[in-house]
Amino acid sequence: MSRRPVVAVLAVLVVAAGAGLYLFQPWKAFTDTTVTEALPSAPAAAPGQDTGPRRLAEGKFVTHEHGTSGMALAVRLANGDRLLRLEDLSTSDGPDLRVYLSRRSADAVREGLGKGAVDLGKLKGNLGDQNYTVPADTDVSGFRSAVIWCKRFSVSFGAADLTPGKG
Repeated sequence: MSRRPVVAVLAVLVVAAGAGLYLFQPWKAFTDTTVTEALPSAPAAAPGQDTGPRRLAEGKFVTHEHGTSGMALAVRLANGDRLLRLEDLSTSDGPDLRVYLSRRSADAVREGLGKGAVDLGKLKGNLGDQNYTVPADTDVSGFRSAVIWCKRFSVSFGAADLTPGKG
């Protein structure tokens, strides 16, 4: 056998291995990123307005494709800003993980995010406490779940049904 076919086969194997590493990022199975963000304190509210954060909705994460636990809280700050807060989050790291609000239940997002899901951004870390700003024009009452979503492979790592909060 001449050297050309061997070199060609090796080149194809190297390219395939590189593509596989890029897509699956297997090292992330062995890495963790911990985030420790406090609930932000908003500028003081006007007299007669709320003075602290108010829970709009909350729920516990359930596992889908990867073990996931923790709490999701939809919060309104004293200045009216809203955020999704993840507390005690524990999930696997993975490629292209995002945080979404979905109109579907936590169980239903196993099949997809559904229409009108709102991308709140890249997951900051697979462990800990973290905050995600909810766009001002988003009506949070229409959303049923918070989702940790792998955009690259279109799968939910885990989701939390959001039920109305007490305060």
